[in-house]
Amino acid sequence: MSNPTYEHIAVSEAGNIGTIEVRRGPNNFIDTDMVGEIADALEAWDQDANIRAIVLCAEGKHFCAGADFGSRGADGVAKATKRGRHLYKEAQRLWRTSKPIVAAVQGAAVGAGVGLAVAADFRVTCPEARWSTNFTRMNYHPGFALTCTLPRLIGEQKAAMMMYTGRRISGEEALVMGLADYCVPQDQIRAKATELATEIAQSGPLAIVATRETLRRQLAVDVARATEREYEEQDWLRNTADFKEGTKAMGERRLPNFQAK
Repeated sequence: MSNPTYEHIAVSEAGNIGTIEVRRGPNNFIDTDMVGEIADALEAWDQDANIRAIVLCAEGKHFCAGADFGSRGADGVAKATKRGRHLYKEAQRLWRTSKPIVAAVQGAAVGAGVGLAVAADFRVTCPEARWSTNFTRMNYHPGFALTCTLPRLIGEQKAAMMMYTGRRISGEEALVMGLADYCVPQDQIRAKATELATEIAQSGPLAIVATRETLRRQLAVDVARATEREYEEQDWLRNTADFKEGTKAMGERRLPNFQAK
């Protein structure tokens, strides 16, 4: 890969491994431009035969604490972006790339942050991590393709439990549920993710890409359908009084007083 200038991520290469580090710490809130940059990097490595597997990680305290509803607009997706595109249109690109991805998830992975982690093939986490699909706690519909990808990964029953309750899942629980593949001490997360990526890279690169395409060939289509549906539901829910109450209650760290309005 050449060395493009990114605003929200940093990319590096070591041997056959490419690393993308989100640099919006400590919370690494998600928006359209940041996701677009991740997709740009992944697509560039698709054209680079030397890179065979990718580590996706983040600086700071958290992997990705979701969308910043306080500073990024009512829907958290930052419509007025440099790219002029919607978050989910950029997100769909993540599932159309061809190289395996290992996510290193520390701290919080919340809302769309879980969606970003689940876009990877594998996830390494730690006991301190907290996973939460907390959309409904704000009277909001789950997004970032989670209605498609999460049931596929952990099963419909567990996915429904996470999405209906919005509860926090620890790193150990994530491992048991199948949400994470490894749970290691926090200071070993990146090393373990790189170790797994290196093991993948030792297999035949053409065979890995072909096998991954077979395993995930329908996934990109399903993700596109899911995100279109998710956005339709989010569009009307964000205009409800309960959404305003939900986001306010979250900011004030209290239980919301929903009125079904």
